[in-house]
Amino acid sequence: MTDTAKAPPPTSASRGAGRPTAPLWLLALLTFSGTVAMHVFVPALTVAGADLGAPASAMQMTISLYIAGLAVGQLLYGPLSDRFGRRPVLMAGLALYTAAGLFAAFAPDVDTLIAARLFQALGGCAGLVLGRAMVRDTAGEGDTARRLALMNLMVTLGPGVAPLIGGVIADSAGWRALFWLMGGLGVVNLLLTWRLVPETVTAAPGGAGAVARNYGRLLKSPAFLAYALGGACATTSVYAYVAAAPFVFVHELGRPPVEVGIYLALLILGIWIGSVLASILVSRIEARLMLAYGNGLSALAAFVFLGAVLADGLSVPLVVGALSLFTLGMGIASPAAMTRALGVDPAAVGSASGLYGSVQMAVGALCAALAALGSPALSAALVLAIACVVAQIAFRFASNRRP
Repeated sequence: MTDTAKAPPPTSASRGAGRPTAPLWLLALLTFSGTVAMHVFVPALTVAGADLGAPASAMQMTISLYIAGLAVGQLLYGPLSDRFGRRPVLMAGLALYTAAGLFAAFAPDVDTLIAARLFQALGGCAGLVLGRAMVRDTAGEGDTARRLALMNLMVTLGPGVAPLIGGVIADSAGWRALFWLMGGLGVVNLLLTWRLVPETVTAAPGGAGAVARNYGRLLKSPAFLAYALGGACATTSVYAYVAAAPFVFVHELGRPPVEVGIYLALLILGIWIGSVLASILVSRIEARLMLAYGNGLSALAAFVFLGAVLADGLSVPLVVGALSLFTLGMGIASPAAMTRALGVDPAAVGSASGLYGSVQMAVGALCAALAALGSPALSAALVLAIACVVAQIAFRFASNRRP
């Protein structure tokens, strides 16, 4: 038997930059599409609810179940693409995303819309997971960080741009036009993927089993679980506010729906400033202090928001200001939490990344669902305040534990 015959098939990690790759802008577009579909519909919640005769709690489920779909998808697409290859799994996900978006445009009632949104998320998650995986497959170690950083920068713009687009389109053309837009984006992504995206990994029958073993190891690590729970409570708990915002601003503060997108877009400024501060502070203070201080700012903002609700003192400047401070704390705490979580088991960094992201989305979905119970403003404020307290406890616990 020859040496070539004896050699195991190359892995994505060993192939590096010699493999064929897709344009980075396309991988960023695929990644961007999965999250933008969540945020673009938020400003249209009240309009769609009035059209379908649905209560606020039911309309908020179109957000919370979308987030739940992203959580489940992040666990599924990695192992599936290891087993069957990136390209076919990506195209299957994009097809589901496209079909579900077009189906949602014809939804006759809120239950149908909720189901369509869930499947739209499960499809859109393919680009979210596999876009980054393809970068790792095809780039050398030195180039991977740069390309992922550029992709993440583009993806971060999604939550800021999407509500603005959604508010304008829903106000001028109706909420169903948003799903025609997302369905059209899915068609474009499918065509571009078919023409421009090559296979970047050799299918490996043992891939899913290896990922499952890594998941099992991580789920037995108290430190990882604490950092994952704390990181999720410190960041994606903001989805409670995102889901409640249209009803807070439109129903409780009397603002037009088109303004909701503007107020949500302002949250991105807080995340950007927090991220810049994190990049400066990372070489000056310990990660555990960044977690405590960053989440401490978010907790302060959450309790200010809660106090204003209880005192019947809500106003647009107060809500926007408090939540901008909340996202500032998010920007500071998020990189430290993820770094600590991924460092718990150096042999399972990829699995840790997927599981961490899944926990984030699961907690985000739970927070968005809880915000649908009772008064939107009070429920969102309570969820944010409790989440920040849980995050502080989890970070303190994790910093005192070994992996």
